[in-house]
Amino acid sequence: MLLSAALFLLWLPKTDRPKTVPVDLPVVAEATSAASEKTSSSNKLPDSPLPKSSSPSEAASTASSSSHASAFPAAPVKSAIERPVPTRRQKTIWYTLMATGHGAAAFDAWATRRAVSGNYGTETNPLLRPFSHSNAMYAATQVSPAIMDFLGHRMMTSRNSTLRRLWWVPQLAGASFSFSAGMHNYNVVP
Repeated sequence: MLLSAALFLLWLPKTDRPKTVPVDLPVVAEATSAASEKTSSSNKLPDSPLPKSSSPSEAASTASSSSHASAFPAAPVKSAIERPVPTRRQKTIWYTLMATGHGAAAFDAWATRRAVSGNYGTETNPLLRPFSHSNAMYAATQVSPAIMDFLGHRMMTSRNSTLRRLWWVPQLAGASFSFSAGMHNYNVVP
Protein backbone atom coordinates (compact mmCIF):
# COMPACT_ATOMS: atom_id res chain seq x y z
CA MET A 1 0.00 0.00 0.00
CA LEU A 2 2.87 2.34 0.79
CA LEU A 3 4.51 1.49 -2.51
CA SER A 4 1.38 2.32 -4.48
CA ALA A 5 1.02 5.63 -2.61
CA ALA A 6 4.64 6.51 -3.35
CA LEU A 7 4.20 5.69 -7.04
CA PHE A 8 1.06 7.80 -7.14
CA LEU A 9 2.85 10.77 -5.62
CA LEU A 10 5.65 10.48 -8.17
CA TRP A 11 3.18 10.94 -11.02
CA LEU A 12 1.55 14.09 -9.60
CA PRO A 13 2.30 17.20 -11.66
CA LYS A 14 4.64 19.76 -10.23
CA THR A 15 3.16 23.11 -9.20
CA ASP A 16 6.22 25.15 -10.21
CA ARG A 17 5.98 27.65 -13.00
CA PRO A 18 7.41 26.54 -16.32
CA LYS A 19 11.03 27.45 -16.68
CA THR A 20 12.02 29.93 -19.35
CA VAL A 21 14.32 28.71 -22.06
CA PRO A 22 17.50 30.73 -22.49
CA VAL A 23 17.58 32.33 -25.93
CA ASP A 24 20.92 32.31 -27.74
CA LEU A 25 19.91 33.86 -31.04
CA PRO A 26 19.57 37.66 -31.14
CA VAL A 27 16.75 37.58 -33.72
CA VAL A 28 14.70 35.19 -31.62
CA ALA A 29 15.46 37.24 -28.51
CA GLU A 30 14.28 40.43 -30.25
CA ALA A 31 11.13 38.75 -31.55
CA THR A 32 10.27 37.24 -28.16
CA SER A 33 10.97 40.49 -26.32
CA ALA A 34 8.86 42.43 -28.84
CA ALA A 35 6.06 39.90 -28.53
CA SER A 36 6.20 39.99 -24.73
CA GLU A 37 6.11 43.81 -24.71
CA LYS A 38 3.16 43.81 -27.07
CA THR A 39 1.19 41.25 -25.05
CA SER A 40 2.04 42.81 -21.71
CA SER A 41 0.92 46.27 -22.87
CA SER A 42 -2.37 45.22 -24.41
CA ASN A 43 -3.04 41.81 -22.75
CA LYS A 44 -4.32 40.36 -25.99
CA LEU A 45 -2.93 38.05 -28.62
CA PRO A 46 -1.31 39.54 -31.75
CA ASP A 47 -3.42 39.68 -34.88
CA SER A 48 -0.91 37.76 -36.96
CA PRO A 49 2.37 35.94 -36.37
CA LEU A 50 5.52 37.98 -36.34
CA PRO A 51 7.35 37.99 -39.71
CA LYS A 52 10.84 36.64 -39.90
CA SER A 53 13.39 39.39 -39.88
CA SER A 54 15.44 39.55 -43.06
CA SER A 55 18.00 42.16 -42.16
CA PRO A 56 21.33 42.23 -44.05
CA SER A 57 23.27 41.56 -40.86
CA GLU A 58 21.28 38.36 -40.29
CA ALA A 59 21.93 37.15 -43.84
CA ALA A 60 25.65 37.78 -43.41
CA SER A 61 25.73 36.01 -40.07
CA THR A 62 23.99 32.93 -41.45
CA ALA A 63 26.37 32.78 -44.41
CA SER A 64 29.44 33.05 -42.18
CA SER A 65 28.16 30.51 -39.64
CA SER A 66 27.20 27.84 -42.16
CA SER A 67 30.26 25.82 -41.12
CA HIS A 68 29.29 26.14 -37.44
CA ALA A 69 26.52 24.24 -35.72
CA SER A 70 23.15 25.78 -36.38
CA ALA A 71 20.69 26.75 -33.67
CA PHE A 72 18.44 23.84 -34.56
CA PRO A 73 20.73 20.98 -35.59
CA ALA A 74 19.25 18.29 -37.80
CA ALA A 75 18.60 15.30 -35.58
CA PRO A 76 18.38 11.80 -37.03
CA VAL A 77 14.87 10.63 -37.64
CA LYS A 78 13.69 7.86 -35.34
CA SER A 79 12.72 4.80 -37.30
CA ALA A 80 9.11 3.70 -37.38
CA ILE A 81 10.04 0.13 -36.38
CA GLU A 82 11.66 0.07 -32.99
CA ARG A 83 12.40 -3.64 -32.84
CA PRO A 84 13.52 -6.00 -35.59
CA VAL A 85 10.70 -8.07 -37.02
CA PRO A 86 11.24 -11.84 -36.83
CA THR A 87 11.28 -13.74 -40.10
CA ARG A 88 8.80 -16.47 -40.98
CA ARG A 89 11.47 -19.12 -40.34
CA GLN A 90 12.23 -17.69 -36.89
CA LYS A 91 8.53 -17.66 -36.01
CA THR A 92 8.17 -21.28 -37.10
CA ILE A 93 11.18 -22.34 -35.04
CA TRP A 94 9.94 -20.30 -32.05
CA TYR A 95 6.51 -21.98 -32.15
CA THR A 96 8.13 -25.41 -32.53
CA LEU A 97 10.40 -24.78 -29.56
CA MET A 98 7.42 -23.47 -27.61
CA ALA A 99 5.45 -26.67 -28.24
CA THR A 100 8.51 -28.79 -27.44
CA GLY A 101 9.19 -26.95 -24.18
CA HIS A 102 5.60 -27.19 -22.94
CA GLY A 103 5.40 -30.84 -24.00
CA ALA A 104 8.64 -31.66 -22.18
CA ALA A 105 7.32 -29.89 -19.07
CA ALA A 106 4.11 -31.91 -19.21
CA PHE A 107 6.15 -35.12 -19.60
CA ASP A 108 8.28 -34.10 -16.60
CA ALA A 109 5.14 -33.43 -14.54
CA TRP A 110 3.64 -36.81 -15.51
CA ALA A 111 6.86 -38.73 -14.72
CA THR A 112 7.36 -36.87 -11.42
CA ARG A 113 3.76 -37.47 -10.37
CA ARG A 114 4.13 -41.15 -11.25
CA ALA A 115 7.37 -41.48 -9.21
CA VAL A 116 6.01 -39.56 -6.21
CA SER A 117 2.67 -41.39 -6.10
CA GLY A 118 4.46 -44.78 -6.23
CA ASN A 119 6.81 -43.78 -3.37
CA TYR A 120 9.86 -44.17 -5.61
CA GLY A 121 11.13 -40.66 -4.96
CA THR A 122 10.32 -37.17 -3.78
CA GLU A 123 10.12 -33.82 -5.49
CA THR A 124 13.42 -32.00 -4.91
CA ASN A 125 12.31 -28.64 -6.29
CA PRO A 126 10.98 -26.67 -3.29
CA LEU A 127 8.75 -24.54 -5.52
CA LEU A 128 7.03 -27.60 -7.04
CA ARG A 129 6.94 -29.72 -3.88
CA PRO A 130 3.49 -28.44 -2.73
CA PHE A 131 2.01 -29.47 -6.09
CA SER A 132 3.64 -32.90 -6.42
CA HIS A 133 0.69 -34.83 -4.92
CA SER A 134 -2.04 -33.21 -7.03
CA ASN A 135 -2.98 -32.52 -10.61
CA ALA A 136 -1.89 -28.90 -10.10
CA MET A 137 1.60 -30.19 -10.89
CA TYR A 138 0.75 -30.07 -14.61
CA ALA A 139 -0.13 -26.37 -14.46
CA ALA A 140 2.76 -25.47 -12.15
CA THR A 141 5.36 -26.94 -14.48
CA GLN A 142 4.08 -24.80 -17.39
CA VAL A 143 5.30 -21.57 -15.77
CA SER A 144 8.97 -22.11 -16.60
CA PRO A 145 8.42 -22.82 -20.32
CA ALA A 146 6.17 -19.75 -20.55
CA ILE A 147 8.94 -17.58 -19.11
CA MET A 148 11.47 -19.13 -21.50
CA ASP A 149 9.12 -18.46 -24.44
CA PHE A 150 8.78 -14.82 -23.43
CA LEU A 151 12.54 -14.47 -22.96
CA GLY A 152 13.24 -16.13 -26.32
CA HIS A 153 10.81 -13.84 -28.13
CA ARG A 154 12.31 -10.74 -26.50
CA MET A 155 15.77 -11.89 -27.52
CA MET A 156 14.58 -12.60 -31.08
CA THR A 157 13.31 -9.02 -31.44
CA SER A 158 16.18 -7.38 -29.53
CA ARG A 159 18.25 -4.55 -30.97
CA ASN A 160 21.41 -6.34 -29.80
CA SER A 161 22.76 -8.51 -32.62
CA THR A 162 24.30 -11.09 -30.25
CA LEU A 163 20.97 -11.64 -28.48
CA ARG A 164 19.20 -11.91 -31.84
CA ARG A 165 21.56 -14.70 -32.87
CA LEU A 166 21.08 -16.66 -29.61
CA TRP A 167 17.31 -16.22 -29.11
CA TRP A 168 16.66 -19.98 -29.24
CA VAL A 169 18.98 -20.85 -26.32
CA PRO A 170 16.53 -20.24 -23.40
CA GLN A 171 13.76 -22.30 -24.98
CA LEU A 172 16.06 -25.15 -25.96
CA ALA A 173 17.75 -25.20 -22.54
CA GLY A 174 14.40 -25.26 -20.71
CA ALA A 175 13.01 -28.02 -22.94
CA SER A 176 16.20 -30.08 -22.55
CA PHE A 177 16.20 -29.73 -18.78
CA SER A 178 12.52 -30.71 -18.50
CA PHE A 179 12.98 -33.69 -20.81
CA SER A 180 16.06 -34.95 -18.95
CA ALA A 181 14.29 -34.60 -15.59
CA GLY A 182 11.28 -36.44 -16.99
CA MET A 183 13.47 -39.25 -18.33
CA HIS A 184 15.17 -39.56 -14.95
CA ASN A 185 11.85 -39.82 -13.16
CA TYR A 186 10.55 -42.27 -15.78
CA ASN A 187 13.57 -44.55 -15.29
CA VAL A 188 13.24 -44.45 -11.48
CA VAL A 189 9.89 -46.29 -11.61
CA PRO A 190 10.38 -50.00 -12.48
